[in-house]
Amino acid sequence: ALDVVRAGGIGALTAKAIADRLGVSTRPIFSYYKTMDEVKADVREAASELYKKYSEEGLRSAIPFHGFGMQYIRFAKNEPQLYRLIFLSSSVGGGAFDAMKHSCERIRPSLEEIYRITPEEADRYFRDMWLVVHSLATLIVTGDCPYSEDEIGRILTGFSVSVCKSIKEIPGLRPTILTVIAYSVKSLQNNGNRKTCFAKTPWDKP
Repeated sequence: ALDVVRAGGIGALTAKAIADRLGVSTRPIFSYYKTMDEVKADVREAASELYKKYSEEGLRSAIPFHGFGMQYIRFAKNEPQLYRLIFLSSSVGGGAFDAMKHSCERIRPSLEEIYRITPEEADRYFRDMWLVVHSLATLIVTGDCPYSEDEIGRILTGFSVSVCKSIKEIPGLRPTILTVIAYSVKSLQNNGNRKTCFAKTPWDKP
């Protein structure tokens, strides 16, 4: 069933499609499952487990948030239909924001330690950076991403620097994505690829 979705998306998941792939009739499928909704739920769980392996690998990197972000994008590139199922479909299980909240809980401690920020600041940092990563991954999945891997790295570094600056240098400011965009443009125009906030940002390669 997972391979059916990998090849054709969740819309291609039918009892006949599974039976054809297995070389059997549809009868065995419904002797195990009552409805196709149960099949879809199991497929989503299997897809989530695969995504978890990607994210776990990223979290083992020297800079966990950098590793997580790059693995998120790699999952979108390598498994576009499963990415659509997990992050772009609300009809089968939880959606993108549920996954974001879970990931934030995993990464928050490393953000606090590396950047010496509060849990609330770490959550805002993760939220704004995740919006950038999710946007790029979605462009990849829809076949509309014109950027190379190096260009993506520079984009992410610029946004990371901007979020850091807005948290560290503007008292009381709750960073929003519009604030981040303004700072990113200014940072990239004035500084090119120079780091202006920290010696390392989450998007710098270790």
